Amino acid sequence: MATKSFVVYLLTSFSVAVLAVFFINNFQNGGFEPRYSTNSNFLQLPVGSQTKIWPELKFGWRPVLAAVIGFLGSACGTVGGVGGGGIFVPMLTLIVGFDTKSAAAISKCMIMGASASSVWYNLRVPHPCREVPIIDYDLALLFQPMLMLGITIGVSLSIVFPYWLITVLIIILFLGTSSRSFFKGIKMWKEETILKKAREEATINSHGELAINTAYEPMVPKEEKTALQLMTFNLDLKRVLVLFLLWIIFLLLQVFKNNLVACSPLYWVLILLQVPVALAVFLYECLKLYKESKKRRLAGNPISVCEADIEWSVTNLVFCAFCGILGGTVGGLLGSGGGFILGPLLLEIGVIPQVASATATFVMMFSSSLSVVEFHLLKRFPIPYALFLMMVSVVAGFWGQFFIRKVITILKRASIIVFILSGVIFASALTMGVIGIEKSITMIQNHEFMGFLDFCSSQ
Repeated sequence: MATKSFVVYLLTSFSVAVLAVFFINNFQNGGFEPRYSTNSNFLQLPVGSQTKIWPELKFGWRPVLAAVIGFLGSACGTVGGVGGGGIFVPMLTLIVGFDTKSAAAISKCMIMGASASSVWYNLRVPHPCREVPIIDYDLALLFQPMLMLGITIGVSLSIVFPYWLITVLIIILFLGTSSRSFFKGIKMWKEETILKKAREEATINSHGELAINTAYEPMVPKEEKTALQLMTFNLDLKRVLVLFLLWIIFLLLQVFKNNLVACSPLYWVLILLQVPVALAVFLYECLKLYKESKKRRLAGNPISVCEADIEWSVTNLVFCAFCGILGGTVGGLLGSGGGFILGPLLLEIGVIPQVASATATFVMMFSSSLSVVEFHLLKRFPIPYALFLMMVSVVAGFWGQFFIRKVITILKRASIIVFILSGVIFASALTMGVIGIEKSITMIQNHEFMGFLDFCSSQ
């Protein structure tokens, strides 16, 4: 799989960046005490600025500009399946004036609102070229447990990793995924151009349909269905219930853990309990996909029930588990929720853009809502501002999907989704990278501690 080279790139780059911490520490004078606190969010704050900064919600240019940026970020982020957190956090801190922890929490509210409305819209549209739901529940059940487990690991690492290292990892990840998605979009654009030329030369069958088969054909329903019929067809209640139970279990474990003393025996027990819970759901889906794939190969049937264009062997299933944990770890470490990995990953394994966007957004709805509930219980964000920006994102998520689907239908180019995904990730790399570099330089000038922090004492 082409994804393996990208994973090697991430592991190599991340390893070099982590080893650089020890190299820098050798050149740093002793006696510096850690002055930066790192809770479970992407950005760290000086100890002196731990006080919550919650601007009052009143009419003015700041909330208006935040609403505009939030609308555009949510619309593009949900279409690409990445959320847009890399745009929201800098916007909330630089323009509105929130402290970073509160900005990260409100960002999750915006992602949850946009993803929920996008899922609602996607449930009412057909699959582009097959009689199956547009949301691939097999992939959702395969990746969601590993992503949630990885997010827990990433959050723990964010407590230990120094601020400058997280900035470096952001740049490595976002530039890598955006460039890879961009080249994937160019490849698909060329394929679509060839198909459009072939379509012009194709003959018309007796039903008035073009006699040509393509995996990237824009959404043209084979038979007319009402919105209610499409929603019933696209909604798999059994699998949604499994994901919801997984969501409840992880939420309860996180809530109970946050009320315990860090590093106490019960604290570690609750953390370790997440492993068997995630593995149970993951292994269940692995067995299903493996049996389906084996049965299909023996019968000589080339059509897979799952959307991904890969053979579900033991090796590939283990590799997907690794990618899911890696994506969740990176998401928890950077506060992105894993969307910046899952969206490009689904495209890499052969999922068509419309289904990749719908599936990634569906998964993101669960992961972001989990964070929102936890942040609310911890009172990390002001409800009025969160509701205001979340409603903006709800509207943006719905109309963003509507507008892009119409553009795809007119231009007959699903690669537009891939270019949007690449653009959102690249914009996030610029905003978060620039802010991170600026604050890292300030740390160096102030001779701040640049090494790893202690896990137990830093919480």
